[in-house]
Amino acid sequence: MASDSKISFFLITIVFAIILSSCNKKNDVIPDVIVDFSLDINDPEFTDLATFSGIALVNSKTNNLGIYAAGYGGNGIIIFAGVEEFYAYDRTCPHDYAVNGLSIKVNIDPSNSLNAICPECSTNYALAAGGTPSKGIGRYPLKNYKTSFDGRYVRVWN
Repeated sequence: MASDSKISFFLITIVFAIILSSCNKKNDVIPDVIVDFSLDINDPEFTDLATFSGIALVNSKTNNLGIYAAGYGGNGIIIFAGVEEFYAYDRTCPHDYAVNGLSIKVNIDPSNSLNAICPECSTNYALAAGGTPSKGIGRYPLKNYKTSFDGRYVRVWN
């Protein structure tokens, strides 16, 4: 009887450990690169970020931000002004990277700035919804980066 309870405890522990480890897995398919930069929303180049759904596209050449603003493969980063926070997404399409190993840069939809579209696979990514696919064959969200805002500067990092 004591042996059965030890086996049950062991099995429950194993199941619990598997559940916990699966919860910590990231859904990112884009490899990690170092990202760490700040934007001044008072800078004329970034004034769109002062309003909801404002967007800034940055890369290593933007205001001399350097390599830490390049994103994966130098494709750059999308900064999106949400209702109460900022979102930052790598511009590399996760579908094309996962399926074909391609580093394709997504673009802002000219008819709806709340979406980014991949020119290769045509997947639409909803910027206000964490960069999740909203239309098309893609199943992975855009790679997200951390952001903070102090009232003037938006910091983006991982």
